[in-house]
Amino acid sequence: MNTETTSLKVPVVQSRAAHMREVYRRYGIVAVLIVLCVVLSFANQYFLTVGNIADILRQTSINGILAVGMTYIVLTAGIDLSVGSTLALAGIVSASLVTGAHPHSVMFGLAAGLVVGVAVGAINGLLVARLSIPPFVATLGMLSAARGLTFIYNDGMPVTDLPDGYLNIGTGAIAGVPVPIIIFALVVVIFWFVLRYTTYGRYIYAVGGNARSAKTSGISTRKIIFSVYVIGGLLAGLAGIILAARTTSALPQAGLSYELDAIAAVVIGGTSLSGGSGSLGGTVVGALLIGVINNGLNLLGVSSYYQQVVKGVIIVGAVLLDASRKKQ
Repeated sequence: MNTETTSLKVPVVQSRAAHMREVYRRYGIVAVLIVLCVVLSFANQYFLTVGNIADILRQTSINGILAVGMTYIVLTAGIDLSVGSTLALAGIVSASLVTGAHPHSVMFGLAAGLVVGVAVGAINGLLVARLSIPPFVATLGMLSAARGLTFIYNDGMPVTDLPDGYLNIGTGAIAGVPVPIIIFALVVVIFWFVLRYTTYGRYIYAVGGNARSAKTSGISTRKIIFSVYVIGGLLAGLAGIILAARTTSALPQAGLSYELDAIAAVVIGGTSLSGGSGSLGGTVVGALLIGVINNGLNLLGVSSYYQQVVKGVIIVGAVLLDASRKKQ
């Protein structure tokens, strides 16, 4: 009798352990975010104010938009190190077209910035999908090339005196909600729906999970890989426009190290660097966590040098956590 009882208890215990691991995998990062917010609210009285929360969301919107595109890329087992440079190039091209002696319309400038982002993403996609260059190498080269083009475009000078219609994209509000937050929310909803409920989204997971099997089943893996880099470039261009409008000028050095924050948000959110698993919901939480950490350290008066150290530790920790998940 005792032996039978023991044998029945073992599967139950194992089932509970598996359930707890699944709960941790899904909601662990959310718990970390909540605990961090509670700690910071006690550490600084201004942290939970409405104005500061709005600042966190506004600051997170840039990295969040980049991270959405990065999620699509990482899900196919790729990486894009050029999003920060793409952001800067798209921002300065877009801003330059709505200023000067003969400015174009704001809509024309916005479209041009998005086209620049798509063009850079398409080049990355061709290098990776068609020429089979490793994503790390291809996008590392583009990181340098796009940054150089950004400085060449306006002789290393910022673009200022942006019109009010353009500035509203970064500093305006609708019904009291800052426009960057609204744009970020729309991006998340649209791309979450595509990833979750469309055939294209399932193809992305299939390619990342096993590209050879996906190709055997009739999926055009090259087209899928090419498309995710285009999406990453498009969203980097959008982020560049918002950043230029938010800071009231387009700077050639904008977006430095932004790719690291985007990758960190994706990995912290549970998307595997080996591709095939992850979600945009997790990415959003990861981006919010990074935003809260940056804001909290600023409120506590921590030097920006130490903030870089903290970010580095977070990235390494996220990669180790991803490796641990894969072993399990």
